[in-house]
Amino acid sequence: MSDERRPRRSPAEGERVRDAERTRERILEAALVEFGELGFAGARIGAIARRAGVNQQLISYYFDGKAGLYAALTERWRQMSAQLSPPEAPLGEVVAGFVRVNAEQRHWVRLLIWQALSGERAEGDRDYRQAMVGDLRRRLEAGEIDRDLDPGFLQLALFGVALAPVLLAEFAEDFTGLSPESPEFRDAYVEQLKRLIAHLGKSA
Repeated sequence: MSDERRPRRSPAEGERVRDAERTRERILEAALVEFGELGFAGARIGAIARRAGVNQQLISYYFDGKAGLYAALTERWRQMSAQLSPPEAPLGEVVAGFVRVNAEQRHWVRLLIWQALSGERAEGDRDYRQAMVGDLRRRLEAGEIDRDLDPGFLQLALFGVALAPVLLAEFAEDFTGLSPESPEFRDAYVEQLKRLIAHLGKSA
């Protein structure tokens, strides 16, 4: 029997699962770009579908619409954050990891800024952020951070430090003489942050 006349084989269950996973991934990647560029209010499901090369109805099928898609991205960021901040890692390494991810995946930074500008919290945001402060409190109690530092204010400062090269790119270049997009800047910035954070555990 020729190839033209041979009946097409139905995809196996495993193939269908992999196809579904790839489709979901394309949608999430397209949504990250769209939400990062335009924020939740400005993003359009049709534009996300076009970026992903899928039918718009698939977004409703996999994510139950725009809000569900945004929630899925929020959860992905939390998972990434957890991977970047294992309890056993030194604080300097944790901050360095966030600096690198922010530099390499800038749409995440834009998404976070849009979220901050909107003033709206996603479900679980407060608990998620309090857990970050809790990690710093644990480090304080373990002696990694000086006890005269407030974990909440310190977390705010470190969050800003990790975002600064992307948010303040022109300032960063003028201050340092290096393009914040260059590996030289990134390596130097990470090294300086590690030295700075090392001083947080030293009493005056």
